[in-house]
Amino acid sequence: MAFVAPTAEQLGLYLGMDEIDGDRADLLLTQAVNLCLTVVKPLPDEATAIVLSVAGRGYVNPQQISYETIGPMSVQRPQGSGGLYLTKADKAALKSLAGRGGAFTVDPTPATADPSPTYPLDDDYGSGMEYEPGWGWH
Repeated sequence: MAFVAPTAEQLGLYLGMDEIDGDRADLLLTQAVNLCLTVVKPLPDEATAIVLSVAGRGYVNPQQISYETIGPMSVQRPQGSGGLYLTKADKAALKSLAGRGGAFTVDPTPATADPSPTYPLDDDYGSGMEYEPGWGWH
């Protein structure tokens, strides 16, 4: 199944808003998808949460305001909480969803490998000599 970008209505539900500007939301969702595609192509089906998060940050705080006072009310937002951007956690989540986030091991040994030695064995080697562990034949 291919990734399906979330809709403006879904962004409104995600943000808890009764009304949302559909054209603006569509633009932000499209740009959020494009940002996510810079990390992982194609986007996994589960990337909807990251796309909504990225678009949601841009929708609620487009000017990247960090502190605002209106009359007796003041609001302080974390630095970098506005605009369209991917956080380090967003990038890690995208990679993980695409199956690229964890450690892995590559075994270069062919499946047809034979464990027997490939060098010539000399049956006469060591005859007449004494083997001492750690020192070899002498």
